[in-house]
Amino acid sequence: MAERNTGSHNGVPGGSGILAGRRALVTGAGQGIGAAVARALAAQGAHVAATDRRAEGVEALAAEHAAAGGASKPGGIAPYAMDVTDAAAVRSVVDTVTTRHGPPDILVNVAGILRSGPAAELSDEDWAATFAVNTTGVFHTARAVAPGMAARGRGSVVTVGSNAAGVPRVHMGAYAASKAAAAMYTKCLGLELARTGVRCNVVAPGSTDTAMQRALWQDPEAPRRVIDGDPAAYRTGIPLGRIADPADIAGAVLFLVSDAARHITMQELYVDGGATLR
Repeated sequence: MAERNTGSHNGVPGGSGILAGRRALVTGAGQGIGAAVARALAAQGAHVAATDRRAEGVEALAAEHAAAGGASKPGGIAPYAMDVTDAAAVRSVVDTVTTRHGPPDILVNVAGILRSGPAAELSDEDWAATFAVNTTGVFHTARAVAPGMAARGRGSVVTVGSNAAGVPRVHMGAYAASKAAAAMYTKCLGLELARTGVRCNVVAPGSTDTAMQRALWQDPEAPRRVIDGDPAAYRTGIPLGRIADPADIAGAVLFLVSDAARHITMQELYVDGGATLR
């Protein structure tokens, strides 16, 4: 069964926007790409449960939305503290969100961490922590949300991965491996749920102007090296000549969860300005 935008789902009022009446759950929404995704979905009429391990980030996001006239706009943002590495906490928040707002029609997995270092020298703790958030966190949220989508015959899951999942990166072994695993899990989920009308896709950003990216920059010339390329790190530059803004990634997510992408599933959309030369 294909997804349909009826303007209202299970008591959520309809409004204007391409996602009017739909409900979304976004992880890692306290900053960066996650916050941009939450804003984009709400702007198009979705009611967004914005989750993050640190409550203050999503609370500030919800307050910002309200201050900007959110009550008079088609969608809304409700903040929830949630640690994606804790399966019981994820289930509890999903149950609470479902009771208060109705079951999610959209799940966007954005929560992620980066522990960089030489591949053969990573600590057990760095490896485990990276996979706990970037991979197991995706599993926890999908397991809590996707079966309900399948039972209702509609839904969209988007996992925000990384172009590092498809191209080796120096000092990013754990991050790249965890994102590759999350991407393949999402595609396998999409294959299993396709006949139910649930679509599962991956957005793979390149270098994006976020706190995570800026933490990698050690000097004022670092952004220029990202754009121009760095032979010492076996890294090509960005053909489009700019570092992405979080809104660029949010736009790709918005497309994939909308009816404009109703015949797209199990795909990985690279949003990296051509950096991987795909």
